[in-house]
Amino acid sequence: MSREGWFNLALAGLLVAFPLAAQAMDEPFLVTLATRAVILALAGVGLNLALGLGGLVSLGHAAFFGIGGYAMGILASHAQGYTPLAEWPLLIEGTKSMPVIWLVAVATSGLAALAIGALSLRTSGVYFIMITLAFGQMFFYFAISWPAYGGEDGLSIYVRNGFPGVNTLVPLPFYGLCLAVLALALMLCWQIARSPFGLALNAARQSAKRAETVGLSPYRLRLAAFTLSGAITGLAGALHADLNRFVSPAMLSWQTSGEIIVFVILGGTARLFGPVAGAGVFVALEHLLGELSDFWHIWLGLLLLAVVLFARGGVVGLVCGERRHG
Repeated sequence: MSREGWFNLALAGLLVAFPLAAQAMDEPFLVTLATRAVILALAGVGLNLALGLGGLVSLGHAAFFGIGGYAMGILASHAQGYTPLAEWPLLIEGTKSMPVIWLVAVATSGLAALAIGALSLRTSGVYFIMITLAFGQMFFYFAISWPAYGGEDGLSIYVRNGFPGVNTLVPLPFYGLCLAVLALALMLCWQIARSPFGLALNAARQSAKRAETVGLSPYRLRLAAFTLSGAITGLAGALHADLNRFVSPAMLSWQTSGEIIVFVILGGTARLFGPVAGAGVFVALEHLLGELSDFWHIWLGLLLLAVVLFARGGVVGLVCGERRHG
């Protein structure tokens, strides 16, 4: 096994051991903090699929994160208010069931990513970055001007949604549920990276013209990756809204898109556990340095600058002493 493989195994062990130790010390807040890191890591895994394999630098992934959050918020708010989403003859009820909410979040965010990607991928480079940013801001301002679901004040959900056989109101079981979702997403990305689709996508990232000469369609490959990336990020948004029992337009802001990119860069672009390590470092700095100063982002910026200049492989590459080429 490679150094990176051992590092990934150790990080996976830490994800299991840390909340158990926090629970044993009667520190439920630390369990909630770890849950937030896991959910943000899931969002980073989604972006890493497009950025790491496809080379697509998106500044609009907060749109999918927020769509997933609002999918949860809208369905749960109608369930707690006993009001249908649509009247007869198309009667759609709200729900407090996590599996149903996740399915809706994945479907809506995936469809949004398909539509946005179909237009944005006709460009490249800085133009692609700016178009994705523009789409993200469109969704952000739409959420602000949507008074039916809180507008700029957001939408509160009084009770966390349920999952069969799991008491989601207790921090540790809910953490385990989020960790299981992250594990499934990591397994999916691992399989994709080694599949013919993943190899073709990587080839299109390195040289689109060479990929076209062997009969591949870079546009279709990138669109598929972008759509799947948006769907995974939307699932993270639904979990994040469930964790806080609150959804707001802030989930759709460009700052959120920037934070998701930071997770990927800090951990290591195109590395399987890179977003996990990056999200963990981000949440740890936010908690530890945030208690010392409101300007803790200065230290985060310095760390990010150091990673970009001296550790292009991110935390994973720095610890493992390996550098990802390509």
